[in-house]
Amino acid sequence: MSNSVEQKQPQPLTGFALVIGALCLATANFLAILDTTIANVSISNIAGSLGTSTSQGTYVITSYAVAEAISVPLTGWLASRFGAIRVFVTSFFLFGVFSFLCGMATSMTALVTFRALLGFSGGPLMPLSQTLMIRIFPKNKAHAAIGIWSMTTLVAPILGPILGGVLCDEYSWPYIFFCKVPFALIAGFACWKILKHFETRTEKSRIDIVGLIMLVVWVGALQIMLDEGKDHDWFASSRIVILGIVAAIGFVSFLIWELTEKKPVVNLRIFRHRGFSMSMMTLSLTFGAFFAISVITPLWLQLNMGYTATESGLVTAHMGIFAVFMAPVIAELSSRYDPRRFVFTGVLWLGIWTFFRSFASLDMTSFQVSWPLFFQGIGMPLFFVPLTAIALGCVDEREMESAAGLMNFIRTFSGAIATSVVNTSWERESRYIHAELSGLTDPQGTVTATMQAGGMSSEQARSAVDMLVQNQSVMVATNQLFMVIAVIFMAAACLIWFAPKPKHAVGPAASH
Repeated sequence: MSNSVEQKQPQPLTGFALVIGALCLATANFLAILDTTIANVSISNIAGSLGTSTSQGTYVITSYAVAEAISVPLTGWLASRFGAIRVFVTSFFLFGVFSFLCGMATSMTALVTFRALLGFSGGPLMPLSQTLMIRIFPKNKAHAAIGIWSMTTLVAPILGPILGGVLCDEYSWPYIFFCKVPFALIAGFACWKILKHFETRTEKSRIDIVGLIMLVVWVGALQIMLDEGKDHDWFASSRIVILGIVAAIGFVSFLIWELTEKKPVVNLRIFRHRGFSMSMMTLSLTFGAFFAISVITPLWLQLNMGYTATESGLVTAHMGIFAVFMAPVIAELSSRYDPRRFVFTGVLWLGIWTFFRSFASLDMTSFQVSWPLFFQGIGMPLFFVPLTAIALGCVDEREMESAAGLMNFIRTFSGAIATSVVNTSWERESRYIHAELSGLTDPQGTVTATMQAGGMSSEQARSAVDMLVQNQSVMVATNQLFMVIAVIFMAAACLIWFAPKPKHAVGPAASH
């Protein structure tokens, strides 16, 4: 029986078909990850246009992140029940449809609803594009497949703020959703025509309804708690306390149920592989820290350095320049040498440059801001590409699809949590430092008197001094957060040495 199955497996693509197939799969992964950051710099525009507050506007980001994080682990079951190609192409088409509906939304309720549906449709695109990319490439080119997929994973969240800023500044916010529609529909159709003979066998397996409900409950409760905590004085609010209790009980119940269920919605037994579990710990800390600095940087540039959304996006994009060129090279090298060395070097490199950036000042030029980001970007392909090889190379081949889904879930959820935590910490530290500096600034009133002598009124002088204190407070808070994030990077770098070397290479058959 196994021999007949082996004979029916399609041969990897070659030539022009391989190029088009890889391009379409990379497009799917790129668009799904792009959506995690494309709306970040446009929240104020969206909220103002739809008549809501900026705080409510953050649900545009949260709804997508939570829905995507929930749908990613379901990919394995969906693929086994309906076929990997059918699920992938259907998700791709729905991604285009819901992107269009997001742009057509006329209320915040409608937009958040369509964003959640967009997240559900985008979730399966990431793990399936990864496993399908490996399947369509010849076995001796598997490193190139990992390199291309990893490159889109690294570049997309960096290009998101640029594209969002340009479209919002030059046109209007609906275009950040409309721009993806033609790519999703055309690439989805091309994927069906080229990849349909790669369809996997299906089986009528039941879905773990209880596990799915628990997953939705604890992930949703945790994300809402992190998003709304700063607006409700955290655990001084009964709402936040209830959300925290629900998230904690839901998470523990989810772990117990999934580890004892015969066919769980999320196969947590994969964590029995030490290489996979250590890789995921490294991934969660490193990608969370990377996402945190990717969120702080454009906000700092816009709020305190006077940059437009487009300018801040362009500066932030310097971090992704090296990733475009280095990802395929690192994939090739990590297939020949111990990939743990590359991961350690990459994460440590990110930590060193984040530490260097923790000495920033308000009088920095655009060049002084951007060149450290340019060199810091070297660390991302060094870290992410070989880490993918370690994680997928340490599990059994039959567990490859579930491992890819879990990896994408952890990466997506780490970024969502990091966004909430870093925004909360940044605001809290800025307020605390502002209060401390206010008592130390101009105690004798000399500066205020000088300003009044120059023609300012007393209110104008006090306002100018307060603005100066506010800018310095945010700058100090930003530097302190960068220092903490640098320590997280350095700790994460050491974790990878607890993982063994991969027991097998990631080949096309591994995703079957």
